[in-house]
Amino acid sequence: MHRVILYKKPGCHLCDHAKAAILAVKRQVDFEFQEVDIGLDDELSDLYKFDIPVVEIDGRRAFKYRVDPEALKEKLS
Repeated sequence: MHRVILYKKPGCHLCDHAKAAILAVKRQVDFEFQEVDIGLDDELSDLYKFDIPVVEIDGRRAFKYRVDPEALKEKLS
């Protein structure tokens, strides 16, 4: 089963849109989903400070800033 991780921070409207796109796809395709708040980890905060949201699929970066639901579905197929 694929694992999708959303790196985000509170108050980020792009993060909210990315999460909504991921959850829409999750209703159609089965995968594990995890959200990670970069503000809780100094290393992640430094790494992703200006690049959120970032979405990884199985440990590989798949999206930055915006998540295209159709492209996500394709990557999970």
